[in-house]
Amino acid sequence: MPLSHRLATAVDEAALSAVMLLAIEHLQRDFLTPEQVKASHGFMGLDSRLIADGTYFVIEDAGQLAGCGGWSRRATPYGGNHSAGRDDRLLDPATEAAKVRAMYTHPDHVRKGVGTLILSLCEAAARAEGYAALELSATMAGVPLYRSFGFEEVRPFQDSGVPLILMRKAIG
Repeated sequence: MPLSHRLATAVDEAALSAVMLLAIEHLQRDFLTPEQVKASHGFMGLDSRLIADGTYFVIEDAGQLAGCGGWSRRATPYGGNHSAGRDDRLLDPATEAAKVRAMYTHPDHVRKGVGTLILSLCEAAARAEGYAALELSATMAGVPLYRSFGFEEVRPFQDSGVPLILMRKAIG
């Protein structure tokens, strides 16, 4: 049975948060120290603004939550509800890149196309709203997927000692 997708709703928030926790704990281990994994929880997680904006997707495999992710027309580049420095300013599609946000795959569903499906959905939706580029803040675990999807590295940076890479892809 192929993967299915739908827009997330507020009812999904608890299940999405659980998948995010599992993904951070299990999928970052090969790329981060235990201290960096712990620090990741300080800025990664659920951003309910994405759900309210109708830009966040749930991916299911045979009815099970396999992953989630979305995009944003707002300036906040990454992070959850609890993250500092959030910016709800609407981006200008003519001059700014839409943000791919909060991509997480359940550890039992890696390498099944979850991430690729999310990126495809985000790209199509952002292009339909007139955006010519996508940007994301990549974890080290996500970099290979993003490169394979055409994202290029802009610059490395850190948050709370956790390495990340700003990546960009032209879609216009």
